[in-house]
Amino acid sequence: MKNLVIKSYAKINLCLNVVGKREDGYHNLDMVMLPLELHDSVLFTELKSAPDHYVTIDDFSLGLFKYNTATTAINLLQEKYGFTNRFRVSIHKVIPMQAGLGGGSSNAATVINAVDKYLNLNMSEQEKIDIAVQVGADVPFFISSKPARCRGVGEKIDFINLKNDYYVLIVKPVVGCSTEKVFKLSDTMDLKIGNVEDVIKALEEGDDVKLAQSICNSLEPAAISLVPEIQVIIDKLKMHGLNIVQMSGSGSAVFAISTDKKLIKNVAKELEKEYLVELTKVLK
Repeated sequence: MKNLVIKSYAKINLCLNVVGKREDGYHNLDMVMLPLELHDSVLFTELKSAPDHYVTIDDFSLGLFKYNTATTAINLLQEKYGFTNRFRVSIHKVIPMQAGLGGGSSNAATVINAVDKYLNLNMSEQEKIDIAVQVGADVPFFISSKPARCRGVGEKIDFINLKNDYYVLIVKPVVGCSTEKVFKLSDTMDLKIGNVEDVIKALEEGDDVKLAQSICNSLEPAAISLVPEIQVIIDKLKMHGLNIVQMSGSGSAVFAISTDKKLIKNVAKELEKEYLVELTKVLK
């Protein structure tokens, strides 16, 4: 019986445009997403003579975690491919929850990749994405975990080449954000829409001045109205000389990216007394 231990990466959104609500209740999105070295670890192994799959997580603040994204992903795969194997998935959490960093979505994508590898299903990238999109909008991105533009409900993916190597500072207030509440409130607001092409061009050309001017998150005003501390963190990061600063996803984590490792580390030391702080890098 083999064990797989797989890194389940976090992400940040340099652009998150909500471009419309669909009839099924989901939203059409246009996003620029970057994967981070920051990761959970997923231990994946087969259970013999077990009645069901067994998913555990070592963050006890989350309570009962049986019906989570990882469980959903396994069940969808089982419906499609008809295998009878039962699996144990043990998730060691490092990515903060309710932060907009994609931890749960990443765990689901990691499980899809793990089942494919363990059972030699030889799934194509598109087959994995077809399963992933049924779990959630961010899940398809994490099948590959490469810098990308993601559209629709996250299933249309175009990869991006980054010129610069970026260090990343993640700062999260104590209070998290409910994705459902943030989207619901944003539906009542006039949303700002960023120029995705400008963001991509800035990344590919290494133009950080243009990047700082172009990044946009349509959900930021709604999240800030629910958790005002988000704006406080944004202001503090900018006050310390960081220019590429924004809330990630539906919040509540705020990120700053820079090619200046020393600056990032110094700011991290200043803010770790007040907030949950993570230092990491963008994966290219």
